[in-house]
Amino acid sequence: MTVSGFPTVSRIHSIEQLYPNRLPVRGPMRFSPIARCFRIASLVCALALVSACAAETEAQAPSLRPVLTGQAAFTDALHEAPAIRRHLTVADLPAPAPNESVDNGPTLVDRPANAWPIAPRGFKVSLYATGLDNPRLLRTAPNGDLFLAESQTGRIKVFRGVDPDGKAKQVSVFATGLNLPFGIAFYPAGPDPQWIYVGNTDGIVRFPYRKGDLVARGPAEKLAELPGGGRLRGGGHWTRDLVFSKDGTKLFASVGSHSNVDDADTHPEEFHRADVLEFTPQGKFVKVYASGLRNCVGEAINPITGQLWCSTNERDGLGNNLVPDYVTHVQEGGFYGWPWYYMGGLNGGLQDPRHIGKHPELQAKVVTPDILVNPHFASLEMLFYTGSQFPAEFKGEGFAAEHGSWNRKERAGYEVIRLPMKNGHATGEYEDFLTGFVTPDGQVWGRPVGVAQAKDGSLFVSDDGSRSIWLVVYTGK
Repeated sequence: MTVSGFPTVSRIHSIEQLYPNRLPVRGPMRFSPIARCFRIASLVCALALVSACAAETEAQAPSLRPVLTGQAAFTDALHEAPAIRRHLTVADLPAPAPNESVDNGPTLVDRPANAWPIAPRGFKVSLYATGLDNPRLLRTAPNGDLFLAESQTGRIKVFRGVDPDGKAKQVSVFATGLNLPFGIAFYPAGPDPQWIYVGNTDGIVRFPYRKGDLVARGPAEKLAELPGGGRLRGGGHWTRDLVFSKDGTKLFASVGSHSNVDDADTHPEEFHRADVLEFTPQGKFVKVYASGLRNCVGEAINPITGQLWCSTNERDGLGNNLVPDYVTHVQEGGFYGWPWYYMGGLNGGLQDPRHIGKHPELQAKVVTPDILVNPHFASLEMLFYTGSQFPAEFKGEGFAAEHGSWNRKERAGYEVIRLPMKNGHATGEYEDFLTGFVTPDGQVWGRPVGVAQAKDGSLFVSDDGSRSIWLVVYTGK
């Protein structure tokens, strides 16, 4: 059987099988005005066709959906469309190519009048809130209130309810004066948490909380210090996510590296960075839970297995298709390679060419992540879906926000991806879920950051490109 013109094979090893007449869209896309107009028109038609094909494929059983593998699994933003699945493995990785390294970060444009996030067939996307200040991580309180970190302004906001137009019924500033807040966690688990924990860039604080609070009922209490600060493009990572273990006895704090790939042996500023740190709920440091994760931006607990998971940014400077970002369960005591190694190789890990000969004793200890996503995607917040508003096949699966690349000639990411699972374990594949944040001529207007499940099971997505929160609802239409 042929599904919407896709090949009947379930694995696609060449991009030409899926897009036989595609245009070679690459790079910064500078053309003459006439050529640019023809190219844009062609791309609009091509993307509309791809989106329609992908949407029809969404209605098919997962086993019938096309899966891009091998070199065809590497993508760019203009070839991402809902329901397209990809499966990258370490066997697909090229050799390091530092000469390919570029600074191709996007210059954000205002959302065009006809631009809107694209979801699979049967899903409706509405604009829940806009005009926000650097909207980053989202977390839903047990009572359904949506908490947002506006990191650059040092605020936590709360959004309550959905009106008939899909907008928030009530918005409140919960706390101010924070230092680049990002992670938000409620403690203890259950319907009546007593505390809200916040991950500042330099420490963990908590506020007293009672169900329904729209404003903090007391000042922040500092529980622990964290290595602070950092900026992208070689200057370090500043986000600090927080999540409690399933039994509530452990508090995990993720701290990204201070650099792209500095040797941690000779750079003391890398102490307790590129790690997941374990604390008690009272803020006492316990141990380095896992190491070598360059930047675990988003943390989540798998509700089926109870395992900690990380959505991780890998290193830059080794080429367009190296090193993949990844989403993975995190082994206690596991070493994920940074800075000396990365995933792949017969003996556990491949040596970063900038650190030849260092730490041979660690090579066999490098853990291969569960899901490799495209390199430089900038994988940020993640979650596991536990609701019932989406179709049943989504339950127990994951979502992750892909902020988008800067160190890649062909821009990639700028989407939300679905993470297929079987009995709580990853299949290794991922699927485009929410796309459309890049115009057909390669201009970027939206950058997904956070994902959160609403109390009714719909999905919130924060976007610091358009300074908005989007709401994704399944309607079946």
